[in-house]
Amino acid sequence: MPRAFITGITGQDGRHLAEFLHAKGYEVFGMVKGQNNPKMTEMRDEFPYVQPVPGDLTDLPSLVKALDQAQPDEVYNLAAISFVAMSFNQAELTANVTGTGVLRMLEAIRIVGGSQSNPMRFYQASSSEMFGKVRETPQTERTPFHPRSPYGCAKVFGHDITVNYRESYGMFACSGILFNHEGPRRGLEFVTRKVTNAAARIKLGVQEDLVLGNLDFKRDWGYAGDYVKAMWMMLQQPEPDDYVIATGETRTGQELVELAFAEAGLDDWRRYVRQDPKFFRPAEVDLLIGDASKARERLGWVPEVDFPTLVKMMVEHDLAMERAKLDRG
Repeated sequence: MPRAFITGITGQDGRHLAEFLHAKGYEVFGMVKGQNNPKMTEMRDEFPYVQPVPGDLTDLPSLVKALDQAQPDEVYNLAAISFVAMSFNQAELTANVTGTGVLRMLEAIRIVGGSQSNPMRFYQASSSEMFGKVRETPQTERTPFHPRSPYGCAKVFGHDITVNYRESYGMFACSGILFNHEGPRRGLEFVTRKVTNAAARIKLGVQEDLVLGNLDFKRDWGYAGDYVKAMWMMLQQPEPDDYVIATGETRTGQELVELAFAEAGLDDWRRYVRQDPKFFRPAEVDLLIGDASKARERLGWVPEVDFPTLVKMMVEHDLAMERAKLDRG
């Protein structure tokens, strides 16, 4: 039975990946920070097969102990300070976790290593936010980076140090440059889930309006369940490499709002949505669109869920969730 070790196990991607790998017959270990982590109660109920292992990306000895305990074949580093807006307020923390945390994990893998015949394989969750103020459209694996947030800057370091360890130590280390990927498991602080949840709550009469920032930005949005398959595919290849994972289509923030409110049965979204400058980023990323040709050709990966279906999935989930809350009183 192959073994996988996942950081960020309680997040959207971690949960999708745990589910996917378990179905593939993996023994799944999830790194958990702190004692009595409240998110682990929910994890144990939903994924009883995930074995929790203590560890912290800011503490190298804890990572060494975690890997030594789990002895995984594959390590997926999905943990990060992943909310872009928060990274402006906590830039140093973001750099320490999202950036140098990758270095610590790579160093822990180098120390623990696995068997000589079967060394540990490493996946790093890179991000389209690394492109930032884009130099070319669409963005490929060879597009220069120009990050526009502390989060994007930290992700660039994590990406580059992964390449460096691959080239310096011969490690099987891959980075997936994932464009925006969403779903019902997305946190409520992210704009897609903020929109779909607000549409559901307004429809049910428990919320009056939705306050957002810029609606003109364009993003390449896909389904998280599709994207974790690409992570696994990267680690099954004969040689390590980096891949853009994207749909190749863009939608504006306004299109997201229009679709979500229509799906909730609210015809005129403008009646409920207002903009507030305090939600604008200090430096905005206007356009992200990925070219996943390399992933299609070498991995055989293609996205299966289109954007309207994704929004429908999220709104239906949030309507059911909010109705259940009302029924419980």
